[in-house]
Amino acid sequence: MFDPVIAPSGTLLGLLQRGRGDGTLHALAAPRDEALAALNHCVLSDPRHDWQVENRSLYYARLYLDLDGGLDQIERHLFGAEDILDPEDSRTGLALAVLGHLASYGRTDALALLRRYAASGSNWAWALDELALRDDDAGLRGLATSVLGRFPATAEGDAELAVTVRDAYEPRPWRLWAEDPRESVGARVRAARETGSFDRWQRQMRPSGPRPGWSVQAVFDWADQGLERGAVLHLPAARCLGAVAGPEDRDAIIEAARCGTDGARGAALHYLAESRDPRVLDLIEAAFSAGPAGSRTAAEAAVHAFERMCGPEAVDRARRWVQRPDALGASAASVLAARGEAGDEKLVLGALRDTVRSEGPDAPLLRALVDGAGRLGIVCAAPVLRHVYRETASSELRGRTARALAATDPSFATGFAVECLWDCEETTREVAAQYAELVDARVAERLRRLAADPAEEAEVQSAIHDRLGPDPTAV
Repeated sequence: MFDPVIAPSGTLLGLLQRGRGDGTLHALAAPRDEALAALNHCVLSDPRHDWQVENRSLYYARLYLDLDGGLDQIERHLFGAEDILDPEDSRTGLALAVLGHLASYGRTDALALLRRYAASGSNWAWALDELALRDDDAGLRGLATSVLGRFPATAEGDAELAVTVRDAYEPRPWRLWAEDPRESVGARVRAARETGSFDRWQRQMRPSGPRPGWSVQAVFDWADQGLERGAVLHLPAARCLGAVAGPEDRDAIIEAARCGTDGARGAALHYLAESRDPRVLDLIEAAFSAGPAGSRTAAEAAVHAFERMCGPEAVDRARRWVQRPDALGASAASVLAARGEAGDEKLVLGALRDTVRSEGPDAPLLRALVDGAGRLGIVCAAPVLRHVYRETASSELRGRTARALAATDPSFATGFAVECLWDCEETTREVAAQYAELVDARVAERLRRLAADPAEEAEVQSAIHDRLGPDPTAV
């Protein structure tokens, strides 16, 4: 999947792509055709950089309801030729999730589209998961023949079916189909479920990890073999070292942390960090040295080991490293943001400003720095935080920024908190429910609507009830 092209934050499309509350408010004030065009663009071209941590589907579904939008474009998107040429989940997943929410709001046209796509579309499993949460038993039973028809009645087809049933995200349809009296449906699904259970049991009986009696060197070898397969085993290998290493092995572990192979070095660094060995901080710094003693894998392992250290010695060293222009300096900034004390505000603020200036409002490091600005109550960070809030394309980072602004910006309650009530992230709406100033006439009405919406998250509704009492309609 290509990175999405995000429009400027001052445009309607840019606001909707970001999932900002102002996107909904501007769409409702814009000409309906223009608003629907921008909305369809977002749903058909997923604007999220990471769909696993960013929400959009409920946000877009609510806007379809508010605009009384039709589903013709979504239908063409789902059933066009590209569905065969490009079957990746990323092409259709957002549209299917939006249809799922619309179905839960009673849109029968959305429910019908999901059923059709589950029967014939490439990303049928996603559609089936949406239906598992919203459709009735009769609707799901009607899909059994179409879905099982995707798996030929051969040894290969039955094996593929068993894997699909075993790994199904929502098991409800398969449970219903297992009760079907037809041999081609019920018996086949029951057999697939039994095969999947047996496969799972076999994997549990064939562990590939360490065995009792392993030596320190055997653990190092296992970590190196994992890297050769593309599996990073630093943490589990460090735990194994904790089980097998004795005082007589300490010198060998120190040597591995200084100049061992990448897998062994990562395991040794994590082990020494967990045990708070006084030499580990120098060994972490040495992993960033040039020459044969340094490698990218070792440097990454050193950063991860350092960030897991919880003692005051790690915070003290972070104050020394925070000015470094490399990954260790960035890691030090995140450690100070998470565990720094009063007096570290300038260092965290400096790192926040430098990161925004050099890497922009979507830099991964900003998550830790924004949290740190809020935790430390750095009031003079508010201008930078407001910039990140407006410009970032990540709704997850914007939510973190909203929480930091609540702790640092006196204008938050009457400013961004109001638009946050329409944000795509439930955690951001929860912050808004706690802080949005009730003197704005829109706030009380929006809180009442969210409190009555069955699709709203329980945490948001709990925050509303804490603010307004058990009966928000009385406000």
